Amino acid sequence: MDKVKISVFRQDPSVDKEGRYQDYEVPAEEGMVVLDAVHYIENNIDPTLSVRWNCKAARCGSCSAEINDFPRLMCKTRIDTLGSHIKVGPIRAYPLVKDLVTDVSHNFEIAKRIPAFKPKRGLKEPFTMNEMDVLRSQEFRKCIECFLCQDVCHVIREHTTNYVGPRHVVKVASLDMHPLDDLDRSGFLNSNAGLGYCNVTKCCQEVCPEHIKITDNAIIPEKERAVDGSYDPIFWLARKIKDTGRSKHEK
Repeated sequence: MDKVKISVFRQDPSVDKEGRYQDYEVPAEEGMVVLDAVHYIENNIDPTLSVRWNCKAARCGSCSAEINDFPRLMCKTRIDTLGSHIKVGPIRAYPLVKDLVTDVSHNFEIAKRIPAFKPKRGLKEPFTMNEMDVLRSQEFRKCIECFLCQDVCHVIREHTTNYVGPRHVVKVASLDMHPLDDLDRSGFLNSNAGLGYCNVTKCCQEVCPEHIKITDNAIIPEKERAVDGSYDPIFWLARKIKDTGRSKHEK
């Protein structure tokens, strides 16, 4: 095909109460991705189009969008895989700034609330760690903070809860499963992060461009840990004894 027709969502909330999809024709080239088409529109047809991007290499997570109503990275989605109808809109879980740009700053406020890494007592350099333990937490550090998992989460989209969302459970898991960390964050997840609202549909896992097993390897283990910490009396007593010993040692 010589040209591709693409419908792009347009709205400036400061001016327009409702948005609309506007059609454009873009020259098609081999290997073209959606971000290429959007850049062509911005540079050659309508310079008022707003889009957020940075690396164009699927590493920064900036160009998140809903392409044919499915959360994807624009720089990683080839035009020739989308058929004849291509629709590009902003991720819907966050307030719209303009056109394809949304305000995702709430995620950085949540990140400030997550209890930080706390090294185990008595650690001396050089630190040594079992390779298997390192690999367990390393998976979660591949996250590029595209927030596609947040966007597709129906709990975040449709309900008013304090659930922090899958990206932030992944962050907690990366700390909890670090072999040198000594902090139990199950209380935070259960009481302050709304983890109980997640019903494990795995939709977040399906859209992750880094193929992180968000539900299987992060959410489910953290839910189990949170339930044990809150409702298992033996687990609760063991943790209480551990915390008491830690407090005496720190004094």
